[in-house]
Amino acid sequence: MSTTLKNYINGQWTRSKSVTLLEVINPATGQSIAKVPAGCSNDVQDAAEAAHEAWQAWRNTPATQRVQYLFKMKQVLEANADEIAQICTKESGKTYAESKGEMIRAIENIEVACGIPTLMQSLFSEDIATGVDEFVIRQPLGVGACISPFNFPIMIPFWFMPYAIACGNTYIVKPSEKVPMTMTRIFELLEGINLPKGVLNMVHGGKESVDAILKHPIIPAISFVGSTAVAKHVYQTGTANGKRVQAQGGAKNAIVVMPDADEETTVKIIVDSAFGCAGQRCLAASVVVTVGEASEKITEKIIRLAQSKKTGYGMSHEVDMGPVITLESKERILKLIQTGIDEGAKLLLDGRAVKVTGFEDGYFIGPTILGDVNVESHVYKTEIFGPVLTIINVNTLEAAIELINKNRYGNSACIFTRSGSAARKFRHDTLAGNIGVNIGVAAPMAFFPFSGWKESFFGDLHGQSSHAVEFYTQTKVVIERWNEEWSRKF
Repeated sequence: MSTTLKNYINGQWTRSKSVTLLEVINPATGQSIAKVPAGCSNDVQDAAEAAHEAWQAWRNTPATQRVQYLFKMKQVLEANADEIAQICTKESGKTYAESKGEMIRAIENIEVACGIPTLMQSLFSEDIATGVDEFVIRQPLGVGACISPFNFPIMIPFWFMPYAIACGNTYIVKPSEKVPMTMTRIFELLEGINLPKGVLNMVHGGKESVDAILKHPIIPAISFVGSTAVAKHVYQTGTANGKRVQAQGGAKNAIVVMPDADEETTVKIIVDSAFGCAGQRCLAASVVVTVGEASEKITEKIIRLAQSKKTGYGMSHEVDMGPVITLESKERILKLIQTGIDEGAKLLLDGRAVKVTGFEDGYFIGPTILGDVNVESHVYKTEIFGPVLTIINVNTLEAAIELINKNRYGNSACIFTRSGSAARKFRHDTLAGNIGVNIGVAAPMAFFPFSGWKESFFGDLHGQSSHAVEFYTQTKVVIERWNEEWSRKF
């Protein structure tokens, strides 16, 4: 009998007021492993009220004391990393190694947020006029909320949550209804760090829960990661209700390969980037743009290495790539592959017929590569979000940059070259928020913001690091004068 997951509100595990339950499916087996509430506005109301009440005391807790809970949080996650990674693999389909990688990234963000006593420091100017000083202080906003996607159930909430609570806010996490078990277990473990009740809450659910968060009058700050269509909805609805919103959207990340690139290293990194997490990550390589004579040899080597990748159940250490998240995702990706072929692309590697012994009902697609893709085609312009790589050839670096800049997405772009001048031109001229040079996945460390441009991001301040601190605080300018004669009167 599968478990029915509960919300975590005001320091207690509570049943959802929603009467509808959704199945949580292991994508490798196609079998249900838990039930999760569909969510409702009443659940969000309860969490928001609890968080708002807790904020009154939490905002007055010194920052040096608030970060002590983060030190404990880091220890708890490190001690239970293996168990959390196993749960993540079972419900998301990614490999165990990829789940452990998520844990590392989450913990890095906690480490950075532990520096909040320094990160929250601001400006002071003495004697802006005779005897008058002026300074800026940062204060917390109130209740923050994170609406998290399925593809990184561990890492992405930690782009936001540690910074929010370290800055003196209270918080609500809304995990993806597709992968709610991982964050549920993390919250069970975090009970042991004894945060004050209401500081950290979790509400399950789908669209109704999301819309309730976006419209709730006492939640002033919302962080989101997901598709561009939903990111637009989140941004427009949240800002229309007077909220700060940072909404990370979709991507169509290009990797440019110059003729002078180191072929062996480049090919290995490209294949890992394109097919890691079954292509279901916002920094996955979607398009390889070969420049000039780099085309033929690089393409052949990419195909050969991709063919060697083993698709299967992510808990097996021999497996390189797991399934996609749902049957609907698999069907959508297969349809896009066929659309690409119908539009004239060459099928260089076909992963559609892959079968995994013992997991015949899983949602598996093997590495797939399309060549000679028309840049005006539907498959080129669409975020496939699966293990499908397209390859295009152009004659010059300028043409490659122009190709990238015309795309509506601007999450990431990378170049492989031995030329410093080519690398500099690429990072200077390319319209993308995360740039990689001889790097296949330009994933910023926790002490840098996770950037994103164009339709890959809606908002002003990104997740992680100093951007997270700015997002979750508001500045107050103080101008003050103290007259000695006044002081002597008392």
